[in-house]
Formats: sequence, C-alpha cells, structure tokens
Amino acid sequence: MKLLIIRFILNILFLVVVPIMTQLNFKITTTWNNQSINHEPVNFSLDSDDSNLLIKIDGPFFNDPPKPSQNVGEFFNLWDYEVTEVFFLNEEGKYLELEFSPHGHFISLFLKGPQDVVRKGLIFDYKSEISENRWQGNARIPEAYFPSNISKFNAYAIHGSGENRVYESLFPTPYGKYENPNFHRLEYFRQIDLKNLLPQNYNRLNDSELWTGDQNESEK
Repeated sequence: MKLLIIRFILNILFLVVVPIMTQLNFKITTTWNNQSINHEPVNFSLDSDDSNLLIKIDGPFFNDPPKPSQNVGEFFNLWDYEVTEVFFLNEEGKYLELEFSPHGHFISLFLKGPQDVVRKGLIFDYKSEISENRWQGNARIPEAYFPSNISKFNAYAIHGSGENRVYESLFPTPYGKYENPNFHRLEYFRQIDLKNLLPQNYNRLNDSELWTGDQNESEK
C-alpha cells in the first residue's frame, strides 16, 4: 500500500515538474491552389518564450529572386522576393501578417479586414542563416503585436521570378476556383489554439494599445 502511495506522489510530482510540450510544427506542401509542390517543403514551428511567440523556419533556399538591395532589417516590399509568411487571425477579422526572408529582411503588418493595413513598421527580433541550399530563420514576436483571441491562421512560401514565380500555401484554396493567388482570402484560414503558447492573448478583454492607439505612431 505504501509503495502505491509513493508511486502516486511521484507521478503527481512528475506532472508538476515536467513542462507541457507546446511546440507546434507545420509543413507547407501545397501550392496556393492545392497542387503538390515538387521540392522539399518549408517547415516552421511555433513555440513560446515568456510573452513572445517564437517562430522557427527551415526550408529550401532557391536564391530566386536575388537578395534585395536594401539593408538587412524591415523591408516593406518583401513579398516580391523569396519569403515565408505567417498570418494570425481573430474572430473580429483582425490579423497580424509576418514575413521572413532568408537574407534577414522582415516585416509586420496589422490589418483590420482583408488587405486593410492599419499599422506597419513595428520591429521584432529576427535572424536568418543560409547554408548552401537551405535556410533557417528565427523570430521572436511580442504578444502585444497579436490581436486578442487568435483563432485561425495560415502560412505561405514564395520563390521564383516572372513566369516561374511559385506561390505555396499551408491551407490552399480549391483547385480551379481562382485564377490568381491572394493570401488574404481569410475564409480559408484554419483553426489554431495558442492558449498554451500565448495565454496572455486569451486573458485580455481588449487588444493591446498597439492596436487601439495612434495608427501613425509606428511610422514616426
């Protein structure tokens, strides 16, 4: 009997001491219109660090288009280059768009409805590294950047130039329904639960001041 009690206590201690695994892992294996890709997929994971969401990217490096001429850091036209993008949406239609380049460029956009940008230019920690034909990126996104109560998301990868431009999507649109890609078709985003990663996002009654304050502040 004593042995059973000891085992029971040890099991309880194990549950308390050992942290819950919260990392989420994804692969982008289809084009924007739900066709299989013909190369190794872009992989990315979501994790947390205090009040930040950690995004780690590992994918093939195409070097097409070439590296932007702008200095490493924030770059608004990043979607015209080789890039991985992750969008986080809430039920009110507000969403955060994050873009990451193999060359160290990045951008964050706050939107209230499809393609309705209300804030841009907020900086976050991001580092990338290219190793032969692959690249890795690591980003730390403050929780305050996200609209409250995130419920859906989608992710994309783009590379290539001209007629060889390739658009890929984690959750694609149906084949043949649209003629051109548009990453702001929010109805194709899918459910995500980040309560274990960003509990603050679900404990707030309202968005952070970054969403409710002066929309021009980030551009000063």
